[in-house]
Amino acid sequence: MAVLIASFYFFYFALIGVHVIFVPKILSMVGYLPSEIGIILASAPLVRFAIPFLFLKGFQLHQKTFYTALSLMTLGAIGFYPSLDFFWPLLFVNILFGIGIALILPFIEVIALEHIGKERYGKIRLFGSFGFIAIALVLVKYLSSPHIGIVFLIAMAFMTLFFGSWIGHKEPHEPATNCDGLGNECGFSIRNHIPLWIGFFLMQVSFGPFYNFFTIYATDHGVSMDTTVWLWSFGVIAEIIMFYFQGRLLHRNLNALLWITAAITSVRWLLVSLFPNSLFVLFASQSLHAFSFALFHTAAISVLFSLYKARRLAQQFFFGLSYGLGGFVGAIGAGFVYQYAPAYLFVAGAVTALAATFAFRINNR
Repeated sequence: MAVLIASFYFFYFALIGVHVIFVPKILSMVGYLPSEIGIILASAPLVRFAIPFLFLKGFQLHQKTFYTALSLMTLGAIGFYPSLDFFWPLLFVNILFGIGIALILPFIEVIALEHIGKERYGKIRLFGSFGFIAIALVLVKYLSSPHIGIVFLIAMAFMTLFFGSWIGHKEPHEPATNCDGLGNECGFSIRNHIPLWIGFFLMQVSFGPFYNFFTIYATDHGVSMDTTVWLWSFGVIAEIIMFYFQGRLLHRNLNALLWITAAITSVRWLLVSLFPNSLFVLFASQSLHAFSFALFHTAAISVLFSLYKARRLAQQFFFGLSYGLGGFVGAIGAGFVYQYAPAYLFVAGAVTALAATFAFRINNR
């Protein structure tokens, strides 16, 4: 099972790499305004936010739902090709894509933690980072037209579909807990840990400028597209190293790791804002991805895994409120900030990450 999960992570995050690194640039090449790019990219996170609430009404993430999500993700990716030049159809297929993405990863994450454990999780999850960096280094050599990038998106979607379906076939039984989808009966409540969830939300809002506009921001400041891809890749290399060696850190206070990594993230965005033309500083800021993504992500899902009995539901709400609502607000906000006050794009990210730091500190008391 570990090999299948590692393979899934590789292609899933290769898919995410195309969507995060290249789709914003592709949309810019087609002629979309920054605000339009922000709206399109915000649609998928908004869906990701809405879907977890279905689970409180009895909807359950089992094999049938998982297979449906894989299909929607693939159909959404295919739909990018004919709709690329048309705003509303493109918005619609990105929503389909977002629905699939919203349901797929929480299903796999719980399986990974159940089969592998949090100490070994990073050594499997790093294959996702390899996929992310591999697609970045390959696609940058072939992105001569927008539609070529979409072909890569579709290819990665099909590979994710293949390995996801295989894992679903290998995992036919019901989850170890019967709490999933029954939040009230299992004691699931966001209200009991409000600062924690606010921190998750704000942390992902702070990533809005990075995930949606870093490629555009860097190239607008004179960094070549090749070098920009190497900046992305360097961040992922730092992420891989952290995933491999983070096991011992996870024996420490997980809640403390959350506010420490949020504070480091604030410093990271401030560096990008103050020194957009310095390759040395930009590479240094990317090295902090080891903390602001890799260590933060593992600490966050581990906290929830131990905090709640309804583990899949907790992971759904984590992805929904952070990558979903946080990603939506971050994308929309970043689009308008970059269109009307571009110099303050990453300042806004730094301030938001600092607010997340305070939220986690309050929760840690």
